[in-house]
Amino acid sequence: MANSSVRRNANRARRSVQAKSKPLPLATRRFAAWAVEVSLVALSGLIPYSLGEQAKLEPSGEQVTPNPVVALTQKAIASTLTISTEPSDRRLVTPLTNIFWSVAVVTPLLVGGWQLYLLGKTGSTLPKRWLGVRVVSAAGTVPGLSRIAIREALGMWGLPLSVAYIMWRATAFPHLGIFFGLSCFFVLGEGMTARFHRQRRCWHDLIAGTYVVDANRAMTILPGTRAKQLIGSREQGAGSRGLYSSPSPRLQPQPSVGKSVTTKPKVRRSWWQLMRQHPNVLLFLAFLSCMVAVLGTLIGIQIYIQAQKYQRQLAENKSTQFLTLIQHLDARGTTLSDRQRAILALGTIGDPQVLQLLVDLLGQEQRHEIIGTVQQALVSSGSAALPYLQRLNQSIANEIAAGRYSSSPTELAKRTQQLQATQQAIAKILAVYGGRLQGIDLSRVNLAPSTSQDRAFTLELERVNFAGVVFKGANLNRATLPASQWRDAGADRHWDTFDDAIANLNHAQMKGANLTKANLSRVPMERIELMQANLNQANLSAASLGHANLSSAQLVGANLQAATLVDASLTGANLSTANLSDVNLHAARLSRVSALGTRLQSANLTKSNWQGADLSSADLSKSNLSHADLSLARLSSSNLSHAQMQNINLRQADLRMADLRGANLAGADFQGTILFSPQPPASSDRFIATPPEYTQAAIVQGVNFSQVKNLDAQQIAYICVYGGYHPRCP
Repeated sequence: MANSSVRRNANRARRSVQAKSKPLPLATRRFAAWAVEVSLVALSGLIPYSLGEQAKLEPSGEQVTPNPVVALTQKAIASTLTISTEPSDRRLVTPLTNIFWSVAVVTPLLVGGWQLYLLGKTGSTLPKRWLGVRVVSAAGTVPGLSRIAIREALGMWGLPLSVAYIMWRATAFPHLGIFFGLSCFFVLGEGMTARFHRQRRCWHDLIAGTYVVDANRAMTILPGTRAKQLIGSREQGAGSRGLYSSPSPRLQPQPSVGKSVTTKPKVRRSWWQLMRQHPNVLLFLAFLSCMVAVLGTLIGIQIYIQAQKYQRQLAENKSTQFLTLIQHLDARGTTLSDRQRAILALGTIGDPQVLQLLVDLLGQEQRHEIIGTVQQALVSSGSAALPYLQRLNQSIANEIAAGRYSSSPTELAKRTQQLQATQQAIAKILAVYGGRLQGIDLSRVNLAPSTSQDRAFTLELERVNFAGVVFKGANLNRATLPASQWRDAGADRHWDTFDDAIANLNHAQMKGANLTKANLSRVPMERIELMQANLNQANLSAASLGHANLSSAQLVGANLQAATLVDASLTGANLSTANLSDVNLHAARLSRVSALGTRLQSANLTKSNWQGADLSSADLSKSNLSHADLSLARLSSSNLSHAQMQNINLRQADLRMADLRGANLAGADFQGTILFSPQPPASSDRFIATPPEYTQAAIVQGVNFSQVKNLDAQQIAYICVYGGYHPRCP
């Protein structure tokens, strides 16, 4: 009895030890290894990229452009996923960010390549080796790099992601969240194909001829008419039939002793044997191939010759027509109408020489009738004439600006007339071909009136589409461009994607311009001059206006959400009811600004200057006003809840009825700040003194004033009475 009980206890202990040491199912280990592999590759890129982003947020020293590897990678990702990228002028990073991002590009390739190399040469990556998973070929050997390339690049990732991408572009473009969801669905779905295969092999293993086996168990090689196949042992229990499980070896019937088993070998004929047995067929196929090649070559040569002949004939016809028209223009006795017809005919040729001739003629002609005809011919030529007009316009404008004709009023008037002729021609082409001018470079073009008194030419184009036109450094002073479009969807007809057509207004001169209701969203406008410009109800969301001059500009009801106005000047501008939420106004100058009812939620207003500004009823909640100067500013009825106001200057500012709850006022200067309007007592002969009553008082409940500077006794008394905190409160 004692021996039997001891034996039962020993068996029970042995079973418990075996149960504890039982490994996880192969499917679980295989999925875990795959997850670790993907995580290693992803983290190798995300960690240095995040460090680069952190270094970019805290710039120190010089700013540089991303190196070519990073720039090409950004462009490739943006074009593939159709992500809207920043303008080239804004792609400036710190040198440290450049280094981190370069590492973020290289390390995923190195980590992924090393894992694939180990998988091809040893059958296991590091995570697979840790978890006892191995990939082998049908013969039980290591799979090799070629099989692994097919398995990983084509089967596991290539086709699932391609199907997801095609479906996304066809149905849910450009929503990236749906694309990532489809990608996860198809990648995981491809792994789930193992459940529908009798040997529990995924689709990528089938096309690559590989098997996933348990590295800790013995393998059985099965003979057959095909190549030897490796079958891993089937996992015990129901859990082994899940994802990525491996089949158990089938027991092959062994021949009994004394019986001979004869197998008839298959005879596989090689191509060389077939060719030797059928030489006539081979000769016929060779002859047919040669004939097809010869005929194809002859036909191709003939097509090429005819195309070249047609091109030469077309060029000769254009040249003949050009010479005929030139002779007609230079002939004596040519009437004005004949000359005009010849000029209009030149506009239909569309040759670069003709365009240059027409532009030269425009710069030399004095008669208004001929000037109008030349302009009409240039308009007929289309946008191809703009580069020639831009060069002539810039040349004449530079000569006038340099004062070359200051001593000769007659010559100055002549050159001014020629300048206006080029301006009118450019304006007509912009009006006719608006929306089809992407990539046209009109940098430093002069489309402004020649003098402050001269009204002969004013650029007046309403609802014209300038998307994609480069106006870098252009002079567009006093232009009238209401409801103009400076940004448009690209060929995919979707906004905020990679191919959006966006104009470039960096360093442009637009003083006094009328841009009412214009769409300038995401347009680069660094250092632009918009003094006294009318931008009422314009869309400037996410626009780049760093170092811009918007002094005395009208921005009533404008949308500047998430715009960049670092170190910009808005002195005396009207921002009433404008939307400036999430705007970046670091170190901007906004003295005497009118911002009644302006939305400035979560805006970056650090070190900005608001002296004497009117911010009544403005919403500044959650904004960052640290080190800002709001002295003499009017902030009555404004919302400053949860704002960061460290070291802010609020001297003599009006904070009556302002909401300061949750604001951080550490180091703020409240000298002379108006927090309330005292109400005189009704009678002075009361026996019991009552606390003073206040009207139009700021909301200070729960606000910490312990580190606020220059508080007087009345301010402290008010803070204590109305729920604020100060060390001197009773």
